[in-house]
Amino acid sequence: MKIAMLTNNYRPFVGGVPVSVERQAKALRALGHEVTVFAPDYGDGKNGDQDPEEAYVVRCSCFKRKMSNGMVYPRVADRQVREAFEREVFDCVHVHQPVFAGNTALWLRKKYHIPVVYTWHTKYQDYLHYFPLFREEEKAGPIRRLLIRAGRDLILPAYMRWFTGKCDLVLAPSKGMKRQILEMGVRTPVEMLPTGLEESFFETDERRAEEIRKEYLQDRKYLFCTVSRLEREKNIPFLLEGVRRLKEEDMDPFRLLVIGEGTQREHLEELSRELGLEDTVIFTGNIPNRELKYYLAASDLFLFASRSETQGIVIQEALAQGCPVVAVRATGVEDAVEDGRNGYLAPEDVDAWCLKVWKALEGPAVQEMRTRARASVRGCRSVLLAMQAEQMYRGCLEKRQKEVAGYVGGHRSGHVAERGEECAAVSFSRLFKST
Repeated sequence: MKIAMLTNNYRPFVGGVPVSVERQAKALRALGHEVTVFAPDYGDGKNGDQDPEEAYVVRCSCFKRKMSNGMVYPRVADRQVREAFEREVFDCVHVHQPVFAGNTALWLRKKYHIPVVYTWHTKYQDYLHYFPLFREEEKAGPIRRLLIRAGRDLILPAYMRWFTGKCDLVLAPSKGMKRQILEMGVRTPVEMLPTGLEESFFETDERRAEEIRKEYLQDRKYLFCTVSRLEREKNIPFLLEGVRRLKEEDMDPFRLLVIGEGTQREHLEELSRELGLEDTVIFTGNIPNRELKYYLAASDLFLFASRSETQGIVIQEALAQGCPVVAVRATGVEDAVEDGRNGYLAPEDVDAWCLKVWKALEGPAVQEMRTRARASVRGCRSVLLAMQAEQMYRGCLEKRQKEVAGYVGGHRSGHVAERGEECAAVSFSRLFKST
């Protein structure tokens, strides 16, 4: 199959969606499919042109204005997209955001009569603060506060129902997220398809992990880590407060590595100093993805407090390295962490969370928990999930081709008929070869 993936953010931007898009594209190519990623052009040589994956990426123009966290606003139906679809025949569009890239995807669906699959990666209600209108709700006047609540509680859900209603299939990264999507009233078929892990994440270099422990532990006993963009929705202040409480409770000496970057880093470093944690919490900045697994393997626990996840890819990466997780109970997180088996879940309460950290470190089955952590994500390999995606794409393609061929009981234009026959001939040929 020839698949077009559309995304509003991609490498070099660091985040869960770029990771998901890249991994899925690589896994589908390994199965013999042609996958082209349509992603923003960040300009100034920032696209990573030396990366081999860049050969499969079409960079599209963006508006000059950016969000505070570095995300960009891609142009809808950009010239690069139009020219690519004029040159080649794509069988399916897989889009990863409902606006900008999403609007382009719906335009392509209408123009070329091909199916659109949408992955619901993000709880958008938790990200509205990136837009000026929705910032500082508590300081807003009554009229603005009313607009903010209407946008979050009425307009956003209505838009998502409209957008998904135009798609052929909606993919949820976790069971909890699928349940929320259905509760919102989405009528399009919804299936679960999480982001997978590459084989390299199941490989461990004990020597490198030990070097990291020695570098950061020095004379301490425990090494903890968390991986996150340092943004408001990731709830890092809760972790810092929890770490302060653990320190007050005379836990054996430890260190926490906060891996990641973001607009909140300076604020979080200042908060760490105010809490007396400057020698306990280390802000490492971003770590290259190929090195991240060594930091996870070196850690005794992976600590997580975000409540805005739809899956929590970094949690699965930690589990693959045998690192138990202590996390705040939330959608997406609950699907990965089995309380008492590969980690612990706690309510968003510092005392309850600290108790779970103690249990994970001092419990009677610490080593067994590390073994169960690895076992719990064996089915999350990218290639296995790409096979599921392949079947879903084919189902959407066959359904869409039947719609085009029949076009509501035979009422169709010559252009639709011609395009449908062209798509069918090319697509079934590719399906036969793939099989």
